[in-house]
Amino acid sequence: MSARHSFNYAVVRVVPHAEREEFMNVGVIVSCQASGFLDAAFEVDERRLAAFAPGLDVSELQAHLEAIRLICKGGDKGGTIGGLPRRARFDWLVAPRSTIVQTSAVHAGLCSDPQQALNDLLRKMVSLPPANA
Repeated sequence: MSARHSFNYAVVRVVPHAEREEFMNVGVIVSCQASGFLDAAFEVDERRLAAFAPGLDVSELQAHLEAIRLICKGGDKGGTIGGLPRRARFDWLVAPRSTIVQTSAVHAGLCSDPQQALNDLLRKMVSLPPANA
């Protein structure tokens, strides 16, 4: 049995009108300090998004999500924030903000494989269940 490590995660949400407090989950960010893991995964259902937020610029949303991905990876492509230590990048990504892309509160869990935890959370928190389920 593999060693289990604690990890933190937050759900990434699209909030087209912050004052209405309505959102649609589009991704997950996972940080596992013990295994040096910080990554994000996204699934944007453009048809559902168009019904939820007519007129939303999907290319702008995709640019925001790509910025999150680059910050997770770290390095120059992640800009100034990309140069911070892994934990500081996670903390910056999950800090409260009132923009169109926001994150949930940070939650914790245990995993032996943070990539699998990311995949499982994306399926559970973002993906729609099959139509016949």
